Amino acid sequence: MTEFLRCRKQNHDDNVLMFRLLVFVESSSKRKVVWHKMKKIKKEINGKKAEAVVKACYDNDIKFIKLWFTDILGFLKSFSITKEELEKAFTEGMGFDGSSIQGFTRIDESDMIAIPDPDTLSTIPWRPTENGVVRMFADIYNPDRTPFEGDPRYILKRNLEYAKEKFGYDHFYVGPELEYFYFKNSSGTELLDKGGYFDLTPRDEAIDLRRDTVLALEQMGIKVEYCHHEVAPSQHEIDLRYTDALRMADNVMTYRLVVKEIAYQHDVYATFMPKPLIGQNGSGMHTHMSCFKGSKNAFFDPKGQYFLSKDAQQFVAGLLKYVPESTTILNQWVNSYKRLVTGYEAPVYLSWAQRNRSDLIRVPMYKPGKEHATRIELRSPDPSCNPYLTFAVLLRAGLKGMEEKLVVPEPVEENVYHMPEAERKRRKIGMLPGSLYEALQLTEKSQLVKETLGDHVFTEFVENKKVEWDNYRKFVTNYELEKYLPIL
Repeated sequence: MTEFLRCRKQNHDDNVLMFRLLVFVESSSKRKVVWHKMKKIKKEINGKKAEAVVKACYDNDIKFIKLWFTDILGFLKSFSITKEELEKAFTEGMGFDGSSIQGFTRIDESDMIAIPDPDTLSTIPWRPTENGVVRMFADIYNPDRTPFEGDPRYILKRNLEYAKEKFGYDHFYVGPELEYFYFKNSSGTELLDKGGYFDLTPRDEAIDLRRDTVLALEQMGIKVEYCHHEVAPSQHEIDLRYTDALRMADNVMTYRLVVKEIAYQHDVYATFMPKPLIGQNGSGMHTHMSCFKGSKNAFFDPKGQYFLSKDAQQFVAGLLKYVPESTTILNQWVNSYKRLVTGYEAPVYLSWAQRNRSDLIRVPMYKPGKEHATRIELRSPDPSCNPYLTFAVLLRAGLKGMEEKLVVPEPVEENVYHMPEAERKRRKIGMLPGSLYEALQLTEKSQLVKETLGDHVFTEFVENKKVEWDNYRKFVTNYELEKYLPIL
């Protein structure tokens, strides 16, 4: 117990503390006793946090509390309670009908309970300050208080715990770069500007849009590193400072709502659709990842090749092997594959490099004194994914590379787009799936994705994507009408 108290003073995560304490307990019987004690201690800690949240709401004229969660596709769901119901929400949870939520439950087993996470309390800055509004993310439970296996937030938590227990990783840090477009409205693609990468154009409407978005994010406790114009006209990017994967997934959900809300306030429309414009770059979500043991970056080794540890190299190899079968999760829409084509800075081939941005994976070159910045960047995900599921499958794909002790191939610093096909075959450089259908064929057979998501979400997700592909397959597009109708 003294080890736990010592770690508490260092502000370690309570789940990590429970696991670390168990390491010191040898017998299984004693371990069970300690585990139950630790759960009780954590419950008391969370109880104190909950009490503080309730008090803060009463002290700061907060009337409404929005509870947020997502369906399996990553669409944000919400319902509101008043502060008078908040204490009950923490102790008993708030019941709701889960049968109407995509991928949750059937109508005959629809009762669900939402319990707010006090660590996620945040103001909603565009709402009134009098009788104000705050939000918290909620964890979803079954009526018997067991975690609901269809809750994407729980799926990420479960996989983070797997990384802690099996590999000793206290932190899986993630830093995504979400790109998006501004248009005049949601019914078309009329541009706000014709700028390009890093362009500063006079009277650019998006300057104020980005400014107000960054200010709103910071008011909600989300740290921002950069904001700038992207390559395509009317395309923009606001980069969030890296943090633990669970908090970052919450931040991504918040970010997407804030971007759209601020755009709405300025009478324009923001979209995270991967490829809204023909002949222009699409929007990606380049995702930077690193694993830490305590304060030590497990991906850095001063004597390792490319300054990468053995763990990091095997993590890269795992991503190269398992990203193709995980692509349905990372790029879940029919439109996602219009972005993953050559010529528009999106990855197509399964290769990695340090400086080459045409590869699927980039490992930024080491800078002396910046060991903490050693990381792996995956460039294929798009910003319309479910971040909880995406971060979970990326983590497990990398860990699978470590479990199988995979050997990372040599980096490809040449432009893979311009490499002759014979050379790509000689170097065994494969390709990402070219359509949602191709991706589904791989995912449906993937034991890795099934283990990561669990049977319930795996089945629901795959079936949902089959329906989407079938609907798309039967739809007659403008391309077909324009090309074939005049001649056939």
